Formats: sequence, C-alpha cells, structure tokens
Amino acid sequence: MNRENLRALFTAKSARVDTNKGEKYYQELYKRCRARLDELAKMPAFTKISIKEVLEDEGVSRRDFLKWASAVTAMLMLPSSFTPLVAEAAELMNRVPVIWIELQDCAGNSEALLRSDGPKIDEIILEIISLEFHETLMAAAGHQAEKQLEDAMEHFAGKYLLFVEGSIPVGRGKEWCTIGASGETFEEHLKRIASKAAAIVAVGTCATFGGVPAANPNPTGAVGVMDVINDKPIINIPACPANPANMVGVILHFVLTGQIPELDSLLRPKFAFGYRIHDNCERRAHFDAGEFVEEWGDEGAQNNFCLYKMGCKGPMTFNNCSIVRYNESVNWPIGSGHGCIGCSEPGFWDKYAYERPMADANIKMAPGGGVEKSVDEFGLGLLTAAGVGIAIHAAASAVAGKKEGDDK
Repeated sequence: MNRENLRALFTAKSARVDTNKGEKYYQELYKRCRARLDELAKMPAFTKISIKEVLEDEGVSRRDFLKWASAVTAMLMLPSSFTPLVAEAAELMNRVPVIWIELQDCAGNSEALLRSDGPKIDEIILEIISLEFHETLMAAAGHQAEKQLEDAMEHFAGKYLLFVEGSIPVGRGKEWCTIGASGETFEEHLKRIASKAAAIVAVGTCATFGGVPAANPNPTGAVGVMDVINDKPIINIPACPANPANMVGVILHFVLTGQIPELDSLLRPKFAFGYRIHDNCERRAHFDAGEFVEEWGDEGAQNNFCLYKMGCKGPMTFNNCSIVRYNESVNWPIGSGHGCIGCSEPGFWDKYAYERPMADANIKMAPGGGVEKSVDEFGLGLLTAAGVGIAIHAAASAVAGKKEGDDK
C-alpha cells in the first residue's frame, strides 16, 4: 500500500473534530463520548491504582486537576462543555493497556514523558495507564522482559496502544540492530508487536520520519514507522523530543472516543500540528515589521526581534510548541533566544538544522508558494522541504493582512 492510500485509510478511521460543525454536531459527539466512557467504566481496571489516589499522594487538588482537564480540552479542540468528559477519561486511563518499545533512539521521548508536568502527568501515565512493557522503565531484563512482552501481547491482543520510539533500519545496516535472545531485527520486532496492536503511536521524529539516524548518508537505511507498517492506524507525534502534552492528548482522545484523532497529511494529530509555529510566535509582530536579529548578541537579539535571519524555521514548521511549551509550560526554543529548527518536519536534520535563513539555502520552494498555506495544503510539500525568501514571505504576509482587513 502506498503512502497516499495509507493516509486516506487512517484519516477515514479518525474521529473528526471540526469547530465549524455547529451545536448539533457536538451534541452527537458528546453522546458518543458519554457512551464510550460508560462502556469503559464497566470494564475491569488493568491497574489497581486510581487517579484520585495519585492526585492525593502528590498533593494535587481536584480544582487543579479540573484546570488541567480544561486546558487539555482546549488543546484537543473540543468545546469547554467536554471538560467533565475529559476529566473522566483521565480517570479511566487504567482501562487502556500500553506497550512501549524503543528502536534506534536516544530515549529522549521517554525522558520528556518522565519530566512532564501536571498534575503529575508522568505519574498518571506510569501509575494509571496499564503500562505493560517499557524497556527503559521496567525492572525485568533479558528473558524475563521478553516473557512480559509476550504475555502482554497475548492478554491484550487487539486492545493495546503500541508506542514506538526510534527509527527502524531497513537497509544494508539493519543487521547491526537486533533485539532479544532470538536476534530479531528492529524491523521484525516492530512488525510482530504491531500485528496485535489496536493502533500505533510513533513518538518523536525518529519514529515518525527517520530523524537523526536517517540523516545523510543514512548508513542503516533508517525510516519511520509509517514506512514499515501499512495495515494499522498510525498516529505520528514528531519533534525532538515530542511534547508529553501531545502524547497524553492522543491517549486521552483514544480513551474518550475509541478512535484516533483527526490527522493531517503526515498522520500527525491536527489538534497538535494544525498550527504553524510562525503564526503563534511571540516574535511574529517583529517579522511583519521587518525587525530581525542580524547576529547573535546584537541589539535586535536583546530586544527579542524575529530570528528568521538567524535560521528560524518557524514559517515552515507545524507544531504547538509556542502554545503548549516545555518545562511545565515555562518556555520554548524561540522564547529562550534560538530559532526553531523544524524538528517536527520530515528530513529536518539535513534540511532545517542550521543557522542560516531559508532564503540562503539551496532548497526549492514548495509548489504554490509555501508559508501562507494551511497545514493540509502545505504538509505534502514539506516532504520535499519548503524554502521561501524573506521578501516573498513579507509580501505574502502583507497581502494576507490586507485581506483580513478587507473582510472586517
């Protein structure tokens, strides 16, 4: 199955969330979610620890928990009336078994998850969700670990979410990467575990698009999950590392609806990747005013001017970093003074990870112009990279601004 057919198949299986659907649409969606949660509540919990116990142990009040649920509801692009359902979905996370495997990776996404914020989401994930297997976190090793994986696959066949961290070598170098006593290649390992999964969540840019292991010259032939698996729903959560809020959001959406979220052309959830960094950047006004950092430490840098000339790839990167942020929502790369390197886009290491503007890079512009396009129009163009000059972008921004003014 080619990638186009794969996208069509998995997008058709996703639960669509459209803010333009109107009240009737959301009333029906609410009823479906309510029925889904009622069904889950009747199922036995796979773990005995409840979210209420975790919150009490960590000193997190119910009020703070509901504030978090409200924020997650907004992140999932749902009306505020769904907040009680999202809170209840979090309480029912112990009905969702998770198997997490690591392939060609640095464990950065696992680290990000462990250091995620509140209310103590790492505790919710690790203690509430039935995390049946995770090589980095589990105490078992060797044959005992393999037996734990086999038992989980059999017991929860067709029910578990498979989280995959790291790329998959499929080239001449794939024999360098094996796992377990049987010497399974990473590709064989992934295919075997994916065969019994309900859906697959590729976490981080390595698992989604190959990431750093796939950078030129790509000695192992590293690729992403969607290049290996073609018969299961796949949700891509790229970035290096992926934001824990987006991981939790995908799980909550699955618990709430029983379906994967609406995806873009690169199988990324639109609630997280339907935003362009550039459009929500705190420095966007400086871009439109033509105020740029020209060199590190200059007056423009001291005044938080736009970092485009220093190589910021925000105009061609889709992610919610500027909204959700990192480190307990304290900051993000641009906020700390460095431009976006487009780590949630395909081929970012070869195409975007340098400190010079796209105008100076030897990259062709995406068909039709580029940076002012929507995520769906622009997504496929990113497969071949999108480069655009400052003058062109500024002109497009001015035209867009004029149109908005005319509409008003």
